[in-house]
This record gives sequence, structure tokens and C-alpha cells, in this order.
Amino acid sequence: MIVAKDGSGAFTTIQEAVDSIPENNKERVTIYIKEGIYKEKLVITKPFISLIGMSPENVVITYDDYARKQLPGGEEMGTFASYSVFIGADDFAAKNITFENSAGYGTVVGQAVAVYAGGTQVEFHHCRFLGRQDTLFTGPLPPKPIEGNTFGGPMEGKEKKPCETFFYDCYLEGDIDFIFGSATAVFQSCDIFSLDRKEETNGFITAASTPEGQPFGYVFIDCRLKSEAAPETVYLGRPWRDYAKTVFINCWMDAHIKKEGWHNWDKKRAETTTFYAEYNSTGPGGKMKNRVQWAHVLSQEEADKYILRFKRSESVK
Repeated sequence: MIVAKDGSGAFTTIQEAVDSIPENNKERVTIYIKEGIYKEKLVITKPFISLIGMSPENVVITYDDYARKQLPGGEEMGTFASYSVFIGADDFAAKNITFENSAGYGTVVGQAVAVYAGGTQVEFHHCRFLGRQDTLFTGPLPPKPIEGNTFGGPMEGKEKKPCETFFYDCYLEGDIDFIFGSATAVFQSCDIFSLDRKEETNGFITAASTPEGQPFGYVFIDCRLKSEAAPETVYLGRPWRDYAKTVFINCWMDAHIKKEGWHNWDKKRAETTTFYAEYNSTGPGGKMKNRVQWAHVLSQEEADKYILRFKRSESVK
């Protein structure tokens, strides 16, 4: 299938191409996307779909919904309905595409999700994720909200299945909790860029909600953490839920990373239940000896187990 805004393909929108696939699809279907800016709130709930763009700079899927947006009934949209792209199916892959939420600053609009990855065996290769607060959510949802009775969004009330996602040579940017959720998610050879809010605390890269008993949460291997923000203004992460797991292995960190590395989200209990760890961090912000006492430094043997379990050569479905 070919999608092209200029009419040279079978479809002019990506959603039209997705909708043409049978509901009970059981075979890999590849949708090629020609250059263009596709302003679509894209929903994918059928498995075995691949989206292949011409290049990440020239194929952009964008939308501008946000958590504080007022709906017709007077209620706010909420974080989990603000996505630009929702992937609620398994065995999804994307390559050479930019996913963007253009709503703007979180101080004004609240959370604004670019991609809601709610399936398992989901892969992104050479993709860009652009947003500010809560750019990327990797499902499933936690067992219950901290406030209120519902999360809202497309997975509310549905079975919470474990999810695995993989990111290879991707670029992810944002400021507050811009990589968050409960999945086992591996980021290999990615650029992680923290935007500058020009505040004393510019942000938090991760906000994991790893379920209790799940062995792995967020794993970053051979990544580069960059920013134009002032030195020591960005945390590696804070626990959205108490059993958050996040590990950085062989990552280069610029000076924007705070020397203490991690924040407990003002939850003292989380200091004993989280697993935050590093191995061979380098760069101005990679001085592991200055981290909070409740963080971990992996041994080479421990790090090798992660690398053997998760690192892989490039592939795309």
C-alpha cells in the first residue's frame, strides 16, 4: 500500500490505508508513506502492520490534542486521549517517520502525548518523537489512577497485558516525564534530547510505572543524552509508581544531567522499591559516584545480562 498526500498513491491519508486492512488481519501488511506532513489523529488497532516512511525528516504524523482541552461536555480530554498516534495492536513496526504532538508547553496545555504504544512486540527504527510533556507513553496503564477513578483514553477498562517495545536509532525529545509507562521498553543507540524550559528543574527523562514483580522496565543501551538546558537541571527519572525500573548502560550524558541523577517524586517509600541503575555512564553528566545513595551501579556481569537479553542488530518487520 502507498499513501501520498499528492494523490500519487492508493490513499491520501494513513488512516484510510489502515482502515482498509481486515479486522482479523493475520499477515504482515506494509504501508509505504511518501513525503508530507500528515495531520491525523491516527488509530491502529489491527496487528501485523508496518509503516515505512521515506525519511523521518520528511514524513511527519502530527496532531495537537492535549490533556487540558475542553470537550463538548465540559470535561477535560485528559492525558491518555491526547495522543497523536495510538497503537493498540501487537506486532507493529515503524521506520523513518516523525511522530509529533505540537500542542506546546505543558505549563499551558498539560500533558500532550505524541505516541501511545499500547501493544506488545512494537518496534520503531529511525523514528523521531517530538513533544514536550509526556511525549511517549508505553502501556499498559498502571492498575489504578493516583487520583480519580479512571485514566480515560482508548485502553480504559480493557485488559492490562504486559507490553514490550523496542526503539533503534531513534530521536526522542521532551521535558517533563517525556518517556513514561509500564512496558519493558528498550532504547538502543537513541538520542534522548531534553528541551530547555529555562527553569531550575528543566525536567525528568523517564517516569516508569513498572508493575511490581516485572523484571525489567526501561533499558537504555548505547544512547546519547543531550540538551541545550543549563548544567544539572534534568533528572534521569522519577517513579510514577513505586516499583519503577530504569537502567542506563554505556550511555553518554551531557552536563544537563543532575549529579544526583534520580528523584524520588517526594515518595520516600519509592527509594526502597525502585530499581534505578547505571553502568559505564560517560560524559559531563555521567559521573555515577555522585548519584543518590539508593541508586545502583551495575557490575559488568550484571550489565552483560541486560546486553545479552536486549541488544540486537537492526531489523524491521
